Amino acid sequence: MMAKTHVTGFVIAAAILAAGLLFSPFRAEAGELHWGFKKATDGVPPDAGTELNGMLEQHGALYKGSPDKKIVYLTFDNGYEAGYTESILNTLKKEDISATFFLTGHYLESAGDLVRRMVNDGHTIGNHSYGHPNMAKMSAAQLEAEWKKFDDRLREVAGVKRTHYARPPEGIFNANVLETGNRLGYRHIFWSVAFIDWHRDQKKGGQYAYNELMKQLHPGAVILMHTVSPDNSDGLPDFIRDARKQGYSFGTLDELVEEAFFPEDH
Repeated sequence: MMAKTHVTGFVIAAAILAAGLLFSPFRAEAGELHWGFKKATDGVPPDAGTELNGMLEQHGALYKGSPDKKIVYLTFDNGYEAGYTESILNTLKKEDISATFFLTGHYLESAGDLVRRMVNDGHTIGNHSYGHPNMAKMSAAQLEAEWKKFDDRLREVAGVKRTHYARPPEGIFNANVLETGNRLGYRHIFWSVAFIDWHRDQKKGGQYAYNELMKQLHPGAVILMHTVSPDNSDGLPDFIRDARKQGYSFGTLDELVEEAFFPEDH
């Protein structure tokens, strides 16, 4: 029953995002911010605006890389398993690409074999919270408990000591989330490319995912995809192929951080 409740909550959250929060200028509500921006077009990176850019910079959070380098960073959010992650992992292995998977506690509990494969294949695990709550409504102590619960379970499931990258559920956050994360060693990673891709029962086809990715592609893109959709697993191989034809390479979040904060090493 708990797993079913969590999955339902995840789907409801996705429905809220479908209203446009991913792609509209960010909104502030009662002490919380909703991540969003206008989609990138013509290879020009999106801009979250002066206020939000300043807040993220202050806390070392990132949503895109250098606009001068054709590097793409693949990230996936996994709230529950729908049968398509294995195909995505197969594609990434074939193409020799390391991605980051932001997982929830439900995913750790229900898809341990896939989590272990992610780790064994060299991918990074990100902390998407244990229970998928609205983190902007939580105290510092509650945030710490939420992230730690995830890390403790990840250690048991896959032997990973802890996570270092976090992504708030639904893209809802505030300064307390970022500040507390910093204090505890979590760097928040948002995204600059996304599209409606979380309806596993509303298949639009691999061409749909491919078109969305190619239309929004830009230098330094941090791409968010959900693994519950067959559209993504079907469209990913062609996207990787054609992005490379345009001169793009695929980097890791560690490389993104190094580029942003330690440019003298590059």
